[in-house]
Amino acid sequence: MDYILFAIIAYLLGSIPSALIIGKLFYQIDIREHGSGNLGGTNTFRVLGIKAGLIVSILDILKGTAAIVVVLLLAPSLEPLIVGAFAVLGHTYPIFAKFRGGKAVATSGGVLLGVNPLLFLVLVLSFFTFLKLFKYVSLASMIAGIVAVITSIIMQDIGLIIVTLLLAIFVIYRHRTNITRIKNKTEPKITWM
Repeated sequence: MDYILFAIIAYLLGSIPSALIIGKLFYQIDIREHGSGNLGGTNTFRVLGIKAGLIVSILDILKGTAAIVVVLLLAPSLEPLIVGAFAVLGHTYPIFAKFRGGKAVATSGGVLLGVNPLLFLVLVLSFFTFLKLFKYVSLASMIAGIVAVITSIIMQDIGLIIVTLLLAIFVIYRHRTNITRIKNKTEPKITWM
């Protein structure tokens, strides 16, 4: 019963559409009608600029972290990674935005931040390293997910291994159209790094 309650809380936290809120409140723009149409940090960067993209990315990370913190404070006997996965689902399929959300990267990172800050740091460093090398946000996101799995294996934490593997698979699945565009050399590259 506790898992159901906290899974619902995590899903609702994840469902808060940061990009939609920032876009409408401060720019009078429905981000879903521009760029890729995704409610994530990358599309916000492209459509609304660096400041808005950074704010949305941080808020999306904090949604995942908040789900973990709620469990750790109120139900420490539960496995926080299981509950955190529902925040990722909420971000990807948000009830508050007609189930059209982001690609699960930032909120997945936020879940890992709440559970293992060192792993989150490795994730962030690998993301920016591969972003600098290849200039594709999507590719850097997918590689960072794989690095998270490898790091979890090195840490020998079976729970982290399972969850990072599932999150990495989900992130890669959510980026399948980006993979096609990378192959066709039509995926946009960043210009600011």
